[in-house]
Amino acid sequence: MKSSMAFDKILWVFAFYAVIVLLCKVPSVLAGDIVHDDSTPKKPGCENQFVLVKVQTWVNDVEDVEFVGVGARFGKAIVSKEKNARHTRLVLSDPRDCCSAPLNKIAGDVIMVDRGKCTFTKKANFAQNANASAILIINNQKELYKMVCDPDETDLNIHIPAVMLPLDAGTRLENMLMSASSVSVQLYSPRRPTVDIAEVFLWLMAVLTILCASYWSAWRTWEAAVELDRLLKDASDDIPNTKDASGVSGVVNMNAKAAVLFVLVASCFLFMLYKLMSTWFIEVLVVLFCIGGVEGLQTCSVAILSRWFKLASETYVKLPFIGAVSYLTLAVTPFCITFAVFWAVYRDKSFAWIGQDILGIALIITVLQIVHVPNLKVGTVLLSCSLLYDLFWVFVSKKFFKESVMIVVARGDRSGEDGIPMLLKFPRILDPWGGYSIIGFGDILLPGMLLAFSLRYDWLAKKSLVSGYFLWAMFAYGFGLLITYVALNLMDGHGQPALLYIVPFTLGTILALGRKRRELKILWTIGEPERFCPHVRLQNSGESSPE
Repeated sequence: MKSSMAFDKILWVFAFYAVIVLLCKVPSVLAGDIVHDDSTPKKPGCENQFVLVKVQTWVNDVEDVEFVGVGARFGKAIVSKEKNARHTRLVLSDPRDCCSAPLNKIAGDVIMVDRGKCTFTKKANFAQNANASAILIINNQKELYKMVCDPDETDLNIHIPAVMLPLDAGTRLENMLMSASSVSVQLYSPRRPTVDIAEVFLWLMAVLTILCASYWSAWRTWEAAVELDRLLKDASDDIPNTKDASGVSGVVNMNAKAAVLFVLVASCFLFMLYKLMSTWFIEVLVVLFCIGGVEGLQTCSVAILSRWFKLASETYVKLPFIGAVSYLTLAVTPFCITFAVFWAVYRDKSFAWIGQDILGIALIITVLQIVHVPNLKVGTVLLSCSLLYDLFWVFVSKKFFKESVMIVVARGDRSGEDGIPMLLKFPRILDPWGGYSIIGFGDILLPGMLLAFSLRYDWLAKKSLVSGYFLWAMFAYGFGLLITYVALNLMDGHGQPALLYIVPFTLGTILALGRKRRELKILWTIGEPERFCPHVRLQNSGESSPE
């Protein structure tokens, strides 16, 4: 039995480092992400807002595929309603880059041109003078690009819409033009809803996950404290003193060095993901996620079902290489494995996000039971280092790699996949652009460790909900995550590191309350009320020296 517990500890420490370091902490990215953000200021004739544009195609008068582009800073604004958008014939420019006047005849058609050596506005002017009704500029990369004006440009009297499309869309359109007698397009830019319902559900999932994990962790610790109290009362006076208030088997207490090491390992692993990102590497991550998801789902299922099947949960069978395993675990495991395999096989389907969220939430809750922050000092080091990790890989990495490493990994760029699976996601139901809002596991797990610690402390110190720390820290976390989504929408959909907003609110609230209540020293160093033999006695926090 002891060997089995040791194996579980090793397994979950591995799972913590092997899974958490993969996490991307960008809570949301827009469908059809725009990768270039030029800071060129607006000026007359070049002051449009950047908007995503739907390009619906018809081949020989039969509706075909729809592409997503981005409108330029210059040119005529694109209509927002589909019913107001006209079907217009599409033609290919000659010359292809439209850096000189087109040689082919254009009569109110939409002209498709390649991105070349001349400026975007020069192409648009040539297309406009040739009587084109709109211009589609095909990027030389798979990403979208914000088309702006040069600072010294003056000829900006452009009154036709200009739209950038990615390279793969251009290739598809060119094949249509070559193989069909007629191709027509319809350009329009539907507005997004003011409030993203998906972000509301993600907020609820994150908050409820931490709430469930914290109460489960506190309950296990309280049960262990009660059991230790009973043992101490029954034992002789020779038992040495102990400060281990938890006494929970299978728990790994993190220390400050491990917290710093986590960030260093995470940085190395994230950089490796960035360099090795490919289809096969995503498949490896899917396998790792399934293993962690099975363990998490099994642990949560056994914990719930053991209330009804107590005998099966307390009866064990010894298995080779694994050790003692309860009959309830043996009964539950096949269903968990089947669920994970089913998700992996159908993860590209529209309903796959449900299975991914179930596996992810179970994994998060289980890790929060295994890895504990023993005091506020370790929690501060962990969250502070994680915040620096976020800031560097989201913002600073752009200066070294010309793109945000963390956002690239989150989206799965260059992998041919939708991104790494270590994310909770929810579909944008009422959004005409579709897609998903996402939040990384790390934005739930890392603050969740501190919140779970605060509730364990409250219970062991016999504090009420109002006089404790957990309630206020929980409010702070929810508010910080809410501010993240507000910032996300205010900053034109660019990915935001949630810890930038969550850490100051959550950690700052506990630090401020601890200082005000003169309990900061206990929270910072001891972390849990001291326990003495032969009876459990909580340390009177009011006797601590003022901070």
